[in-house]
Amino acid sequence: MEKHEHKESPLKHHADIEETIGSRLLVTLALNFIIPAAQVIGGIAAHSMALISDATHNFSDFTAILIAYFAYRIGKKGATVKNTFGYRRAEVLASIINVVILMVAMGFIVYKALTRFHHPEAVSGQIVIWMAGVGVLGNGLSAWLLHGGAKQNLNIRGAFLHMLGDLLTSIVVLVSGAILIFKPWYWLDPLLSLLIVIFVLKNCLAVLKDAFLILMNATPKGLDLQEVKDCLEQIPGVCSVHYLHAWNATSSTIAFSCHVVVSDQPLSQTGTLIKTIRNTLFHRFGIDHPVLQFETAKCGNGDLIRKI
Repeated sequence: MEKHEHKESPLKHHADIEETIGSRLLVTLALNFIIPAAQVIGGIAAHSMALISDATHNFSDFTAILIAYFAYRIGKKGATVKNTFGYRRAEVLASIINVVILMVAMGFIVYKALTRFHHPEAVSGQIVIWMAGVGVLGNGLSAWLLHGGAKQNLNIRGAFLHMLGDLLTSIVVLVSGAILIFKPWYWLDPLLSLLIVIFVLKNCLAVLKDAFLILMNATPKGLDLQEVKDCLEQIPGVCSVHYLHAWNATSSTIAFSCHVVVSDQPLSQTGTLIKTIRNTLFHRFGIDHPVLQFETAKCGNGDLIRKI
């Protein structure tokens, strides 16, 4: 009983976060329109490519959050006959679109930064500090708003990484502004722009990899099918299991199917066993959408997975 109660709290916490994701995205959307607008004005006035690159990143984040919000709204639609898992994978597609948009923005920043290396311009450190400070406050608040849903939802994780990247790059730009007040190291500005690009692209590739694995119905990260098989076969009443499949129906849902071999018995007598298997799959492995096929003898070769 204690184990069951221990699991209830995280689930309730997850549900509470899900209920507030929409409003959190809207607030983040507003912040990511105001901040880059101010930074672009400040970047032009200060002749700072690092500040403009940070603003470009933030503008791409405005688009990213907008896409994430619409994907979230679409994903809230329930299952239909034609879409039996619902529309939650719209959020996975949104994360891919956001990565593409961000990569295009980073390409522009690289081009402008390389140009600045060949044709350096004087940069006003004071303006850079003020505008970067605005970015630190706004991006920090945005990252905090989205942090709660980042672990359960790939769409929100992508948006959160955007905000975290913005927060860190704004801090870097602020530090560069402080340095430029005392040292005329104008090459530092485009150099920091390139470092920002490297950091952002690294996060982009991580999100893209997760999205690709979900779309390919790959076994969820951290889930060992052999361990699942061994665990199920230890349950009293289960003779063996085979043909295991596990995949992310969405970034926060694990679907699972397998064949379960039991002794010959009326179907009505498997009710308690089904409940035990479902509870084990959920509490031990986080599998919340299991489909079980009961058999009285192994079919095919009875391997862990079915090789076509």
